[in-house]
Amino acid sequence: MSDRASTLLPLARFTADKRRDVRVLMTDIDDTLTDEGKLTAGAYGALERLKSAGLVVIPVTGRPAGWCDMIARFWPVDAVVGENGAFYFRYDPRERRMIRRYAKRKAERDHDSMRLAALADAIPREVPGAAIASDQAYREADLAIDFCEDVAPLEAGDVDRIAEIFRQHGATAKISSIHVNGWFGQYDKLTMSRILLDEIFKIDMEAEKDRIVFAGDSPNDAPMFAFFPNAVGVANVLRYRGRLAAEPRWVTKGKGGQGFVELADALLAAR
Repeated sequence: MSDRASTLLPLARFTADKRRDVRVLMTDIDDTLTDEGKLTAGAYGALERLKSAGLVVIPVTGRPAGWCDMIARFWPVDAVVGENGAFYFRYDPRERRMIRRYAKRKAERDHDSMRLAALADAIPREVPGAAIASDQAYREADLAIDFCEDVAPLEAGDVDRIAEIFRQHGATAKISSIHVNGWFGQYDKLTMSRILLDEIFKIDMEAEKDRIVFAGDSPNDAPMFAFFPNAVGVANVLRYRGRLAAEPRWVTKGKGGQGFVELADALLAAR
């Protein structure tokens, strides 16, 4: 657990000189950019303003490959990391092509999908009320179990039980604000973000981590919260106080997309 004395501090204490140095903004999507499952004009506009100001803007999400293809192609972003680090996608408008980089080869992903299919049968049977996520058809590397997006919200113990079943079968499991995602492999949001920044943007994440801000809200963001000294949680991250393996240094006043707009305004005001 992070030192609580140096985490969860008001965003207002993030000094202007430090904000002025930020060159990369990475952000979770669900309940960080969105409000009640919707991407608002304000949050989308904040992405556009950040990119227009010269920041590298990268969503880092648990959402599926099918969604990430659209995000990389149509949103005002520079690239996207999806399925909790299974890949990055970057659309090159000059060459009119999508660059796709995966953590595992296709043969490995195909083998993993057979193992995940067994868990897709077992988990809803063992945890009543859990369901396969509605976006599963668009996934390439993981299994997403819905515990509150399109089903009645489950108790925290049930959510933890879903994660435990994944781990009992040798899978990595991460809890987001809406899903438990499971996959076979040791990658996560942080590992693929490092690969992306190095391969595409020639940024040494270790050397530049003070100049990179990650915004998030839930337990699957913990690797990013732990690594980046200026990680930011939107206010709803506080509901996971005590359940996070690492906490963000800063917290916005607003929740979800409103908190993201607050962060964007703070970064842009310092420039």
